[in-house]
Parts: sequence; C-alpha cells; structure tokens
Amino acid sequence: MRFHEFGDPGVLRLEDVADPVPAADEVLVRVEAAGTSYLDAQLRAGSAATRWFPMPGLPWSPGFQVAGAVVAAADPGLIGTRVVAGLCGGGYAELAAVPVASLVRLPPGVGVERAVALNGHGAMAVGLMETGLPAAGEVVLVLAAAGGVGGLVVQLAKRAGAVVVGAAGGPEKCATAAALGADHVVDYSRPDWADRVRALVSPVALLFDGVGGHLSATAMGLLAPGTGRAVVHGTAASNSPGFTAADVLVHGLTVTGFGPRVAHEPARAMGLRTEAMRLGVLGLLNPITAPPVPLAEAATAHRLLEARRTIGTVVLTP
Repeated sequence: MRFHEFGDPGVLRLEDVADPVPAADEVLVRVEAAGTSYLDAQLRAGSAATRWFPMPGLPWSPGFQVAGAVVAAADPGLIGTRVVAGLCGGGYAELAAVPVASLVRLPPGVGVERAVALNGHGAMAVGLMETGLPAAGEVVLVLAAAGGVGGLVVQLAKRAGAVVVGAAGGPEKCATAAALGADHVVDYSRPDWADRVRALVSPVALLFDGVGGHLSATAMGLLAPGTGRAVVHGTAASNSPGFTAADVLVHGLTVTGFGPRVAHEPARAMGLRTEAMRLGVLGLLNPITAPPVPLAEAATAHRLLEARRTIGTVVLTP
C-alpha cells in the first residue's frame, strides 16, 4: 500500500511491487498485522512531514509497526521466528524488511494485533511515564484517553497511584476511559469541559497531551501555576501545540516533548518496547485494538482516524 502524492486517504493505492530485499542488518518479515497511528495519516497528507520527519520520498508506504514471521535472514536461526518490530515506513505491506536490532520475539500467547499495539503505542506510553514521572496522589489529565496511546497512559498513571482524569470526545470514548481505570472522565466535545475538570479535582499537576490545538491550550490552563508540567507527544488536532512560549513563561509551567526523537536512540527505543511487552505479558498493560481492517482498505482506516472515530489502536491485516 503506497501513495504517489500527498493528499486525502484516496491517494493510498494497493500495488504489486517487487519483494523487498533485506540488507545485511535486516530480516524479511511476512506481515500478519501492521499498526496504524494518526502520524501515518499526517504523513500521507503531507501535513507532518517537515515537522516530525524528513519529507518521505515518493512513492512511499506508511507503517511503523509490524508483526509476523521471519521468512529471510542472514542468520538462518531467525527464519520462522515470530516477531514484532519497528521500522521507518513500509509496514503497510505483505512483506517488510525490518532491522534485526528492532526485533522483539513474540511471547507465547501474545497475538499479532496485541503485539503491534504494545510495540508502538505501548512503548510510547512507557516512555511518557518515564518522562512525566507521575507521583502517587498527583492529579493527572490525559487527553485522548480512549486512544491508542492515551488509553495506555491512563492504565500506567493509575498503576503509579495518580488521580487520573481522562478526557475524550463523546460518551462512548468517555466510557472506555472509565473502563480503563480513569477516576474521572470528561467529554471535551462539550464547551464546559474545563469547568467540569475544575469542579472534580484540584489543579492538575501533570498533563499528557497528544492532541494539540485549542484543546491543548485549554488543558494548559488547568495546570497548577508555577508547578504544573506537561508532556506533549503529538498534535493530532491541528499540527500545532496550541500554546506559546509566553503561555509557559507567564504561568510558570514545565513542558517536555516526547516522541519521534526516540527513534534516533535505538537502545532506549528497544528498552521501551521490551518493557511494554513485559507489562503486556503480565496483564499490567492492556491495549484496546479495534476490529482489524484489511490492508486493502487502509484508506478506510485513515478516514476513521481523521474523523476521530477510532478507539484504541487500529490494526491492518492481510
């Protein structure tokens, strides 16, 4: 599945191409599941390429997480091994060449859909915890609390002993956030959502924000002046964080970014993926995966992502 120009989901094309040839430090994986994220849609649209990643050369195939079986490798002992892995695009395919250094063996009982959710969104959530360091008793606000990352952040923040406020759009997503363990839920599609947060809890100590735009700006206003801190991990709403350096200065906030940079720190990235899988195996980190979407219908998955109609991680299957 590739696109030859930036644009709406309709630019995605299912094409027959030559099988990828893995480099010496790569293996070839027969893809049984590919993870999706809002970043895939932003890159396809051309709206995030210069902000988050170098502009991809065209044609380009999205997809940063895959799970399946190794079918070719320099090390014959790897052939047949079931793995999950991260890669820099190319996951929306039947076969993907992935770096050996990114391979995580699938533990017994972990299915491919769960694996790609843990390897991508799970690793992100673990990294967010390490960055934000929520403390027991602190009030933590999670935006997009029913999303692929947000839902996992809710779980981990609760494990840390925080008082978690899950903010999401619409009754179904709010119910999901509550089921995942949020102490309080608010519907940020309502204009009074910030007032409801103020009525429920004392000033917010820590914000996890993967949304951006006006929701981000409003959420920043809920942080405790002088001590509030935020971890920004995406701008799904507008490709803009929604606040300025002046906002941070005037209110005395601490704002940290976490996201694509970790791709340039292979050891740290592997540590996050390994820890996410460990927590998943123990039942301490439980991603929600929507019903899988056939690879041939990847454009449908992107439309759902852009319309904010997804809960949890959307996975593509052959």
